[in-house]
Amino acid sequence: MSDPSLGLTMLGLIVIAIMMGFPTAFTLMGLGAVFGYIAFWTAGQHWYDNRIFDLIPQKTYGVMTNDVLLSIPLFVFMGYVMERAALVDKMFHSVQLAFRRVPASLAVTTMLVSAFWGIASGIVGAVVVLMGVISMRPMLNAGYDVKLASGVITAGGTLGILIPPSVMIIVYAAVAGQSIVKLYAAAMLPGFFLTALYLLYILAWAIINPKIAPKLRPDQYRVAVPDWLQGLERGRSRSVVPGLVASVFRPAMLKGAAGYDAIAKSLMVLSVPLLLTVGTFVAGWWYVVIYNAPEVAIAAAAPPREPATTVPSAPAEKRAPAEEKPQELGAAGSAAEPAESQPKAEGPPEEMSSLRDPTAESGAGRIPKHFYAWFWGLAAASGFTLLLYFWRMDGEQLEILKELCVSVVPLGVLTVVVLAVILFGICTATESAAIGALGALYLAVMAKYLRQVLWWSLVGFIIGVALGWWQGEDWASLVVAGSIGGTLVGTVVPGLWYLRTSAELRLNLKQATFLTAKTTAMVCWLFVGSALFSAVFALHGGQSLIERWVLGMNLSPLGFMITAQLIIFLLGWPLEWTEIIIIFCPIFIPLLPHFQIDPILFGTMVAVNLQAAFLSPPVAMSAFYLKGVAPKHVTLNQIFAGMMPYMIIVCICLVFMYIWPGMSLWLPEFLYGK
Repeated sequence: MSDPSLGLTMLGLIVIAIMMGFPTAFTLMGLGAVFGYIAFWTAGQHWYDNRIFDLIPQKTYGVMTNDVLLSIPLFVFMGYVMERAALVDKMFHSVQLAFRRVPASLAVTTMLVSAFWGIASGIVGAVVVLMGVISMRPMLNAGYDVKLASGVITAGGTLGILIPPSVMIIVYAAVAGQSIVKLYAAAMLPGFFLTALYLLYILAWAIINPKIAPKLRPDQYRVAVPDWLQGLERGRSRSVVPGLVASVFRPAMLKGAAGYDAIAKSLMVLSVPLLLTVGTFVAGWWYVVIYNAPEVAIAAAAPPREPATTVPSAPAEKRAPAEEKPQELGAAGSAAEPAESQPKAEGPPEEMSSLRDPTAESGAGRIPKHFYAWFWGLAAASGFTLLLYFWRMDGEQLEILKELCVSVVPLGVLTVVVLAVILFGICTATESAAIGALGALYLAVMAKYLRQVLWWSLVGFIIGVALGWWQGEDWASLVVAGSIGGTLVGTVVPGLWYLRTSAELRLNLKQATFLTAKTTAMVCWLFVGSALFSAVFALHGGQSLIERWVLGMNLSPLGFMITAQLIIFLLGWPLEWTEIIIIFCPIFIPLLPHFQIDPILFGTMVAVNLQAAFLSPPVAMSAFYLKGVAPKHVTLNQIFAGMMPYMIIVCICLVFMYIWPGMSLWLPEFLYGK
């Protein structure tokens, strides 16, 4: 017996049960089982013949076989390993020194480190707690306003669930049947734009009212400079780079106990920003001009194929039947399951090396207009900035650069590699998560035993290159093989040795593994409960009833988008983002084709909107995370008041995203086509 009113009753009961504090996953499964029993019940049958007892294991098996979810435990493990390695303290100190003369420097540093650490970790609670421990007391001791300090920490800690690699985006991709890599590409620019809006608000508030963020005393950000380095400073700007280069050829210029070892280390540090800048421009040129353009040109010059294979409206599944698609949440693919419980969602292939179809006129890989002018203009501006930076660099700035290279650059390189291999189609999201987890282990071991790790990494690199050369690989494959070999050997050999001798390393790895298992189990149970709940909700006709009700309102696309985002925003007050995406997003997703709204754009806007789920009372989990580590005199109301402006900024960001959809859609369209 199915009835749409029972479906709406399910929806109301789940909201009430969650607000009363019942566990979300088991409440979803319980309601799904009870109302599913009613839906499949027929008079005269025995109670254990009900088909709900077939649907429950079927949906569970569908979640277990969903390959999209494999990346969740790997990304979570990557975040927890880096958190337990205690790398944030050094990063915060070095970034604070770099921005020491900026208004509200501690708040700006907290926002930047929170965003950066959130990208690397993706775990909101861990980022908020860590930044609360590291930066809350220094800001309060420096005379910062409590609202400013608490708002910066809570808002910055939520950015990790928006900027890739993000667990929230993986969950939405599994629910909506969309491509993870396209959603990652779509979330990049909005994530950085929202971070920029946060920083502009902090700077504007500090400039308008300097009392809320007093300047630090000079003794709080002074860096000790060795005597030999001070002796190399020249001119009015006390530039140290010319003297450092000259000392290579004239060692007599050195004063003190410094030798060629200190000079070599300093020159290596100076080369880091230069190499990063040159590498970025070379990689951009290679991807846009060399990697993409020939393929597009060949596809355009190719003779026309049979009409059956070149119809533009043919779905991607027919063009590439052998490729693996993103699976619907909990869909086990059984023919015996009712059609109503299988919501349809067309999405591009997920687990493959490239998302582009060279036989289709998708526009992927085309060189953007004015690319060369922008490229050479930015290259010239970057070169001039670097030249000016080196020319005005004194000994203190060189010491700060050394700290940045040690604390920020390794994590930055790992994060860029993890994102680049996804976005450029080199690896799938799951493979990239495995790379990130291995890289996090490498950095964790290297933080304790740097010299040993570097030596074993060199050995592994040589072994990898030798094996690649023996197989007859090209130079690019040799570099990849050497990098993989260096990371594996540099992680495994010292790691296994010091796991036996270091109790701290064993404890960190044990805690990271336990927390990963705990978080992953929670997410997977949510998926199982949601899959069962959604199937039974559709069986009762609740989904079709809501669709008819929404379509009967004759809303415009703008009206539907405002209504959907407003509902999600209001649901963020009593509920967490997991419940919203898993329970309520499947209600809106089937309506998107009718209003001609791109599901990638909608998912990105939902991810931005759900920043408010962590910043809106009464749930506001970020506030409770911070309250647990904040000083006793900081009240929960002060934390709530500090978060309110950032909720308004989230709404402003949503308006910009709708007015300018290219902020979300340009990058995925350029990389993978329309």
